[in-house]
Amino acid sequence: MALSFFNTLSGMMEEFTPIDKNRVRMYCCGPTVYDFAHIGNFRTFIFEDILNRYLRYKGYDVLYVMNITDIDDKTIRNSREKGVSLSEYTEVYTNYFMEDIETLRIKKPDVFCKATEHIEDMVHLVERLSKKGFTYTIEGSTYYKVEKFKDYGKLSKKDFSGIKIGARVDADEYDKENARDFVLWKGKREGEPFWETPFGPGRPGWHLECSAMSMKYLGESFDLHCGGVDLIFPHHENEIAQSEGATGKQFVKYWLHSEYLIVNGEKMSKSKGNFYTLRDLIKRGYSPLAIRYLLLSVNYKKQLNFTDEGLHQAKSSIDRIGDFLVLLTRKDYPQGRSDRVRDRILEAKSSFEEAMDDNLNTSKALGVLFDFIRDINKMINEGGVLKGDVDEILGFLKSINEVFDIIDFPENSLESEIESLIKEREEARKRRDFKKADEIRDKLKSMGIVLMDTKDGTIWKREK
Repeated sequence: MALSFFNTLSGMMEEFTPIDKNRVRMYCCGPTVYDFAHIGNFRTFIFEDILNRYLRYKGYDVLYVMNITDIDDKTIRNSREKGVSLSEYTEVYTNYFMEDIETLRIKKPDVFCKATEHIEDMVHLVERLSKKGFTYTIEGSTYYKVEKFKDYGKLSKKDFSGIKIGARVDADEYDKENARDFVLWKGKREGEPFWETPFGPGRPGWHLECSAMSMKYLGESFDLHCGGVDLIFPHHENEIAQSEGATGKQFVKYWLHSEYLIVNGEKMSKSKGNFYTLRDLIKRGYSPLAIRYLLLSVNYKKQLNFTDEGLHQAKSSIDRIGDFLVLLTRKDYPQGRSDRVRDRILEAKSSFEEAMDDNLNTSKALGVLFDFIRDINKMINEGGVLKGDVDEILGFLKSINEVFDIIDFPENSLESEIESLIKEREEARKRRDFKKADEIRDKLKSMGIVLMDTKDGTIWKREK
């Protein structure tokens, strides 16, 4: 099966064929750094992380670009309320975002681009649109003529046949069903940062930023553009209008959008008390790894219901993988290799790729992983795994982990003090001094070492 995605632009599943052979150019809308990112944002960022990782797993040469929106209505409003400069305010939340993506094991894009560092590119784009008759200026602000772009609505599939010519909107974000001419460049306003341009002082509109930055780094036509479904209209619709209006070329070949995250069956909202940042959840005792697992466990095209029960299940799943790895790596095996194990690895690899090739079906791919663990566990108990199989099993799991990054592989060495305690406990058990053995077990547990007594001896794991 070839790698295929659901393309929002066509409304269909399509086989993925990059514009430039093995080179993939991908742009994802990053955070607006006016506050901490919330778990709904991270659902999208983790989907994009999985996409980036799987494309590289498949052997593609990926150039991944993400923007940082550090100037818009919200960042300006919040910085003014705090009484600090825009750059000072947004730098704080940019740094928090970088910390959060590292905590969630999200690989950094190849390029992070801040809006305020690309004003010149935005000005050039407005000038190109103006020369082609796509703009007009009123009271110092420059607007895009929506009715001039005949394909407006092709991404969102909205019917804009009744566009009211001349109706304008200045806000960066809006939920109107009927299209309005949107602002490209906002005229200078009291108390707002501004830049001098050939068409007057002011600052960019939000939609303009992504068009200018994506084309700067990826070219006028590129392969993939991603974000949440909330960005389809108006943001991504407007990006297409701006970019294709200026270049006359197809802007993006494949548009991928992740579905909403809800919390306990309801839309996330501060007023409902179900609004969470990553830091909120960590303070409540949840591990970042369990949060990552839950956020990637449901295919990005399906709505994800984020619950405490789901987080507990995610932790149990991660623990199950960890316990399997401890068993796999601590046991002694007879010499040799097993054709049966090798065949099972090849089968699992094929099934994993088949699931991921089908529009990144992460839930099915995780099912493949746990079926594999179950079968290898059974083979270990039956004596069917040999010494030479262990590295091959670990190699397969590490290849899956290149995509998911949910597995912490166990250490194979212990401090001498801990090794001595484990040996002392084994000797106490042989003497049937179970009181002493239990005391040593409890002491080791307090040191973060958990023991598991099996029919083949005692194995250990480090508790996180």
